[in-house]
Amino acid sequence: MDENPRSASAIVSTGPGRRTFLAGMAGATATVALDALGSSSLASVQAEPFIAEKSTSIVTAKRAEQAFDVRRKAALYQRNLPASKNLGNGDEQLYSNRIGNHSKALPHDSMGEVNPDAYNKMLKALSSGDTTDFESIPLGGKVKLSNPQSALTFCLEGSDSHHFAIAAPPTFSSAETAAEMVELYWQALARDVPFAEYESNPLIIKAAAELTKLSAFRGPRIRGEVTPATLFRGNTPGDLKGSYLSQFLLKNFQYGAIPVLQRIRTAVPELNYLTSYSDWLAVQNGAKTGPSKFDPTSRYINSSRDLAAFVREDFTYQAFLNACLILLGMHAEFDMGNPYMESRNQSAFSTFGPPHVLDAVARVANAGLKAAWYQKWLVHRKLRPEEFGGAVQRLQTGQSTYPIHHDVLDSRALAETFNQNGSYLLSQAYPEGCPTHPSYPAGHAVVAGACATVLKAFFEESFVLRDPVKVGANGLSISPYKGPELTVGEELNKLAANIAIGRNAAGVHWRSDAIEGLKLGEAVALSIFADGGGCLSESFNGFALTKFDGTTVVA
Repeated sequence: MDENPRSASAIVSTGPGRRTFLAGMAGATATVALDALGSSSLASVQAEPFIAEKSTSIVTAKRAEQAFDVRRKAALYQRNLPASKNLGNGDEQLYSNRIGNHSKALPHDSMGEVNPDAYNKMLKALSSGDTTDFESIPLGGKVKLSNPQSALTFCLEGSDSHHFAIAAPPTFSSAETAAEMVELYWQALARDVPFAEYESNPLIIKAAAELTKLSAFRGPRIRGEVTPATLFRGNTPGDLKGSYLSQFLLKNFQYGAIPVLQRIRTAVPELNYLTSYSDWLAVQNGAKTGPSKFDPTSRYINSSRDLAAFVREDFTYQAFLNACLILLGMHAEFDMGNPYMESRNQSAFSTFGPPHVLDAVARVANAGLKAAWYQKWLVHRKLRPEEFGGAVQRLQTGQSTYPIHHDVLDSRALAETFNQNGSYLLSQAYPEGCPTHPSYPAGHAVVAGACATVLKAFFEESFVLRDPVKVGANGLSISPYKGPELTVGEELNKLAANIAIGRNAAGVHWRSDAIEGLKLGEAVALSIFADGGGCLSESFNGFALTKFDGTTVVA
């Protein structure tokens, strides 16, 4: 597996906490990305204050040169980073009928296999980057491809979107893909089970038992077993602590002067889509679908269906903007690396204060999406679970033969899916099914990884959240949570996993899309921190934060 090339904000510790970690750095030179920029730090590019008797034009010209110097050195730093290398999983070369790759919205035959000429024209456009070639890609219906040209966009802050490398996704025929598909079948079957009932629900218990037996399943385990307490959760520190949902999806907060209750418009229960082959094939060919049906009563998120509804309608960084407002509202401690923490006569505002962190959360989101779209369209083009389900359906009904691993074909999850829906297709929470861009990595996961990284940097991760809550049985109310203390860092990790895996609950993404997407978003955010430090005049040695893999970095 290729590791993402890291900026100079390298791994420096795996210690117990950042306070201990930073205390141990006293008197030492911090290993931060700014060191690699050398004199681009404003410590060596000192701007002179404006003095009235000097010519304004001269002062402005000098400032412009200083600004240019900061930008030039940041650009040189990014250019000189070690080159990265992305490797695909080989499915596109292995299968001439492209069964291992995403092709939704292109024309398909009655077997659900993509028209080869259309797929090749898509490849030509992705290779040439020519708008005319993109406009020449044949479509199967009225639904359009989702923004493939953004994969070619340059980024001027942080590393360019093409710089990052992620691991190749599991292959079409692998046991890992089979295990992920088994998880998705169970997740679809359990969409309406309240999170609070997981410990006792028979369906959840059966799902955990079957996933335990799959050696290729990469979800979290306790003493080697998947349990109701680990089911459909992420793999990062804090994911298994407390309730399934992060506090940041539950706690009410102030949106400026406007009080916000985190009750959402939820989807009608027990209503799933694309369970008939004719509906499934029409959607692969780009047919328009009707709207979702919603419950008229707004509720707190209480089940996988509710979570799937949230991540269908959220804007890119919404959950993390809310989390930031919650933290600011409870006066959560800023990271001890904040240079204003010990200042006697200055307070933080546009640098290191609320406007800075609010801007940073939004700033990394679109950069993360551009990095994700590069991987999706130009590197991997991995098929969606919805498309894989079509292959399972055709195999199980004798229409075709495909190299699908027996772990999914022999699974109880697949049998229960057929009993419920009358087909082997993976039911979808949305009438339109998955989006019309490739699966790997998940855009929601990349944004979540980037935004959570920003918040873990700005806020003290060990800060204990005040007045935690839990959801009532019917989702209409929240009440005090009683359990282990929940910290900022842990609940931000859980929030990132909730947002990423919430898309899996809808049936539109794989576990690997979510887990690797979080890592890519994290790398994007760290690269933007590396650039931004050169613009500061404060004496700043960096924020310490815990990565999703549990190691500590300074950014």
